[in-house]
Amino acid sequence: MNKTIFSHKSYLSYRNINAFLLIMAITAMSFAYFFLQKYLKLELCPLCVFQRVGVVVMGSFALLAVVINPRKFVARLLLWLGSFAGVLWSLAVAIRHVWIQHLPADEVPSCGPGLDFLLDAFPLMQVLKEVFSGSGECAEIAWQFLGLSIPEQTLILFSVLTVVNLYLLKVIIKDR
Repeated sequence: MNKTIFSHKSYLSYRNINAFLLIMAITAMSFAYFFLQKYLKLELCPLCVFQRVGVVVMGSFALLAVVINPRKFVARLLLWLGSFAGVLWSLAVAIRHVWIQHLPADEVPSCGPGLDFLLDAFPLMQVLKEVFSGSGECAEIAWQFLGLSIPEQTLILFSVLTVVNLYLLKVIIKDR
């Protein structure tokens, strides 16, 4: 059997796909921190923080998958579940964030207390409820690239990462 260097096994392996997810997580977090926060001096809204949590979760599980590179199906599936949960969380938050940004001005929720205050003053479930109800700061469009707001850009990114994670599941099942 003649294998080319572009074979499924060489480039689209379990480890390489997880390395790609890890690189994407590092790139996304670096862009958000160094460019958006430090260079442009943009403030984080609560929904942005929650999107970053999902990216960190996805990246952490991808890192474990790259370092450990388990051979057993169950271990690979558990690492995939963690990665997929992180990207789905971020995707869901991005969808909500884009929805809030597209509300008519008179329907945008008023600004509430900051996330730090909420975490100090309320139980986690109450904080989640408050954050997902949105606030005026989450509706603000502070920066755009190619006509897309930051949440719209992250929605595209998380959609792509969701597809990559689903392809990774296909690889896991195929290599079983």
